[in-house]
Amino acid sequence: MADSPEIEPAEHAEGGPRKPFLEHLEDLRMALIKCAVVIFVALIACLFLDDKLAAILEYPIRRMHLLDQPRPTVTFQLGSLRFGPYEVTRDQFAGLPAGDSPHVVFKVGMTKVGGEQVVTLKLDPLADPGATRIKLRNLNPAEGFMVAFHIALYGSLVVSAPFWLYFLGQFILPALRVRERRFLFIWLGWGVFLFLLGVLLTYFVLLPLALRASIEYSTLLGFDAYEWRADEYISFTCKFLLGMGLGFQFPLVVLTLVKLGILHYHQLAHFRRHVIVGAFILGAILTTPEVITQVAMAVPLCLLYEVCIWLAWFWERKQRRLETAAAG
Repeated sequence: MADSPEIEPAEHAEGGPRKPFLEHLEDLRMALIKCAVVIFVALIACLFLDDKLAAILEYPIRRMHLLDQPRPTVTFQLGSLRFGPYEVTRDQFAGLPAGDSPHVVFKVGMTKVGGEQVVTLKLDPLADPGATRIKLRNLNPAEGFMVAFHIALYGSLVVSAPFWLYFLGQFILPALRVRERRFLFIWLGWGVFLFLLGVLLTYFVLLPLALRASIEYSTLLGFDAYEWRADEYISFTCKFLLGMGLGFQFPLVVLTLVKLGILHYHQLAHFRRHVIVGAFILGAILTTPEVITQVAMAVPLCLLYEVCIWLAWFWERKQRRLETAAAG
């Protein structure tokens, strides 16, 4: 008589059909091919949107003026060329309009007065004077193509993320049980939220702080810090944003270890000082090596770790109550 098939418990059900190892490799190969195709299509699309993506990455430079003390600046425009902006005072330049810190553009021209050519300055009220003197430069003929490719590559990975995550999920989910799938979806949802939180915090706060600190240190050393290589700026910005997004996944790792019983509330509280030191070390690695950005990065990570400690305490307290109720 043939043996009856083994029936798995409900929590182990829906684990997907069992396949030979080579079939699993074939499924993985197809999933990776699909991921590569969507990333390539997104890369082609982003190449046509490079100017828009570059403007997004340059926004932290334009935002740096919010961190400055309000000072009047003057920019001179001669044809298509611009000189400035230059910081001035009303004593030095009497042609400034009203306001505490006007940023104005004067068009430079020539006119004949009494038979002599005289330089004239005409205020251009519609011109954008620019909020910073930072200029991104390409220093060799091939660098423009490399910058465009790098911007499109970073953009394609972000734009195509929902698609390649879906294809990878098609490969992974059939092997998981119902309970494991539920946990994965919860983990993925919180992971996306924390990743976006880290990226937005960096984009609007930490990155302008880091760039301003870099300029101040260069000025302190007597160096000119207003011309940067575009490729290096793009790489630094994208790695900084990615590093902070990944750094904000730290609470998920800690809470997963708590759920698995590897870490407990008292252990988390004991390692608090070590985590604080580690957060500052991580800030030194991912940002410019100065105090402001290290503190700005370390403080959110430390606060998230404190949330992990309190959640671990709450979960252990709830578990003890359930065990007490079951024993009674």
